[in-house]
Formats: sequence, C-alpha cells, structure tokens
Amino acid sequence: MRTLAVETSTLAGGAALLDGDLVVGEYVLDIRITHSERLMATIDRLLVDAGWSVRDLEGLAVSVGPGSFTGLRIGLSTVKGLALALAIPIAAVPTLDAMAAMLPFAALPVVPVLDARKREVYASRYRWTGAAMRREWDYLAIAPGELSRRLDEPVIVLGDGADQIDSPYVQRPDPPRRGPSPAYVGVLGQRRLAAGETIEAADLVPVYLRPSEAELKRRGIAVS
Repeated sequence: MRTLAVETSTLAGGAALLDGDLVVGEYVLDIRITHSERLMATIDRLLVDAGWSVRDLEGLAVSVGPGSFTGLRIGLSTVKGLALALAIPIAAVPTLDAMAAMLPFAALPVVPVLDARKREVYASRYRWTGAAMRREWDYLAIAPGELSRRLDEPVIVLGDGADQIDSPYVQRPDPPRRGPSPAYVGVLGQRRLAAGETIEAADLVPVYLRPSEAELKRRGIAVS
C-alpha cells in the first residue's frame, strides 16, 4: 500500500512516503518554521522526488498526539483534506507509540518524553517482548520530577523532554531524537490500515491529555 505519513506533533515534524515495507522517502526538519509554512511543500517535494502523484496514494497515517496543540491541528486538518479529496482511509497513530517504535527490540523499557510546557511532560513506558511492543502505562501529562520518581529500573528515555528527567536509571540514545520519525508513524499506520483499524475524517481528533490554552481561556481559567 502506498501511504503518506504525517507527523506534526513536535517541532521536528515532517512527512514520509511508504510503499509496502519500503520507506520511499522521509523529510524531517528540526527548526523553528511552523508546520503551516512547510507541510504541504514537504508533501509536494516528497511526491515529486518519488515520481508519484497524489492520486497514487492509497492510505494516510497521521500522528495524533499528545504534542503541540497548533502542530496537531495543522497535521490533522491536512490529512482530513487529503482523505476527503482522494477517498482513501486514515490510520491514527499515537505520537508516543511512534517514538517508542523507533527503538525496536530494545533490551530496556523505552520511555518517550515530550515537553508539554507549563512544567509538565507527556510520557509513557513501553517494553519489547520479542517482536512485539507493549505499552505499560497510560499516556501521561506529568511533572518531570514525578516522572523521574516513577522510574524504578533502567530505561531508555528519548524525546525533546528527555533532558528534564533526572534519574540514575535513565539512559539516552545517541544521537538524541526530539520527536517521532514520520517513517515510523507510517509503519505503525500501515499496520492499522492492513488490520482495518481506520478512522473517518470527521472523527479524527488529537490526543491532547489536557485542555488547550484557548479552551482554558474560554472557561475563564488563568493561563500561566
């Protein structure tokens, strides 16, 4: 299946094209340019370089968070538009799952950590058993200190919030990865597409874990 994968939940976002098991192309850029400025240009560039047209796409995979509220809205809106225009299915991929998948067959548990701002991080813990990855915790919005105290065994920590975790149990991959690879969003997305685990464009929503600043302001709650 020819699949476009989109990742906009972190600053280091991008897109990837997959054709079955083959990653045809991937674009990742970790600089402060908004996804609204570069996402469609990235998709267009990937398609041109691969020699594909948008009509060659058979499925879409998108990272749904947790992560940047603005980034997620841009990525999901783009994917919804493509799905409706092309009449192709969507697979929703949790961001932390895609991050953990970047370290296949890890001997230690993997803890992806994303900076959630407001003195919190997003995190979960995963463990590989053979070729299978199992999530052991809920998706969390948690203070870095509390997460550090929850770590009771050696773990691999990655993500743009990893440097906020202070624990003797922490090991970090080299080079560090700030966010998930769009290609791994595609890999997990293709598995969901193959299993029929798709979502309608109208039902595609982000995993936020907590209210956005706009929602808090609507409720009259002070935002610090």
